Amino acid sequence: MPNIVYFDLETQKSAAEVGGWDRKRDMKMSVGVTFSTGDGQYRIFSEDQVTDLVKQLTRADLVVGFNIINFDYEVLHGYTPLALGDIPTLDLMADLEQKLGHRLSLDSLAKATLSAPKIADGMQALQWWKQGRIMDIAEYCCFDVKITRELHEYGRDHGEVFYIDRLGQKRNVKVKW
Repeated sequence: MPNIVYFDLETQKSAAEVGGWDRKRDMKMSVGVTFSTGDGQYRIFSEDQVTDLVKQLTRADLVVGFNIINFDYEVLHGYTPLALGDIPTLDLMADLEQKLGHRLSLDSLAKATLSAPKIADGMQALQWWKQGRIMDIAEYCCFDVKITRELHEYGRDHGEVFYIDRLGQKRNVKVKW
């Protein structure tokens, strides 16, 4: 059975604080979370454990996440010279954007497909970082990894996922995950 690693991270700084979205590597990781199908465990990584996080990602048969190619990997490039884009990766947001021609939020997909709204957002996680509430960030990040995993498994097993469009209508999109 392949080892699929589901992954998400949160940052210490916003794009505005580092001078724009083209400086993601300067945003610095606050917390990273993985779930590995190889051992069935969640792992929480602090910034000083980023080398262990990168090692786990590079050893995976497949890394699955939501906006990880254009965001999470770019943040990690501030810590490693490795070409993370070479890791076998399924970026659910990128795959759906390619199919639909527009981006979807994880919250829209989670609500429509799993009846499970997100518990917070990245801006809230930034506030928690400034307040030293690391465990709140870790819990939120774990929840996003769980939602990403369940969304991927649903799409893989059913060949489609659902989202709420801009008019509030529930729609489906076919996937081959």
